[in-house]
Amino acid sequence: MTLPANPADQLIVALDGMECAEALALTSQLTGLCWVKVGLELFVTAGPEVVAELREQGLRIFLDLKFHDIPATMAGACRRAANLGAELITVHACAGSKALAEAQAAALEGAAAVGLPAPTLLAVTVLTSWDAKRLNDELEIRQPLQTRVERLAELAAKSGLGGCVCSPLELSGLRRLHPQPFELVTPGIRPQGTELGDQVRVMSPVEALNAGASRLVIGRPITRALDPAEAFARCCLELEQRQRD
Repeated sequence: MTLPANPADQLIVALDGMECAEALALTSQLTGLCWVKVGLELFVTAGPEVVAELREQGLRIFLDLKFHDIPATMAGACRRAANLGAELITVHACAGSKALAEAQAAALEGAAAVGLPAPTLLAVTVLTSWDAKRLNDELEIRQPLQTRVERLAELAAKSGLGGCVCSPLELSGLRRLHPQPFELVTPGIRPQGTELGDQVRVMSPVEALNAGASRLVIGRPITRALDPAEAFARCCLELEQRQRD
């Protein structure tokens, strides 16, 4: 994988559980920050305006709203998300090929209509809070977890999407099947010594990149640290050292 000149370009800071003012104050403290994730909580609280305000800070937006609906509705949502300037947009792969293909086409139209670069749609495979036993017990999905992830990733790729969101534990298998430039964006990243929280399938930043991740999503280990700027800088340094090794 070609490494970016700036390791911070591989880090997406998740602004989960924050009010708009808190999120903007935090991002202004993180020197070198490139990417932020706007998820459901922040978007419901602050609306599309928070995306505009973060972009005014020079930040790139991962809009993680995980659209999953009928094809026409997903297409409309992705068109409007692209209008906002989101560069990464999540949809659920299990919405099916028709919805994925229409969402992809609409996102390209939405960005072009306002003169913005084409966004990348990322298909969510299996949320990192799930494990195989719960999928079996609660949803009667008896596929091995890796098989299900790979099947959904294949569906996304065949529908024209540019990547997937996946657990770090599925990275190496997916990367073998889907080489660059197919993006593998990975939550469930926990630097050494931090708590797991509600994530089940986790990995350290360097481990995840070595396994084939394109970008890493890190939230609470940075945003809830006693010194978020220091925690972010430490993650960047870890990735910089990886480049030198």
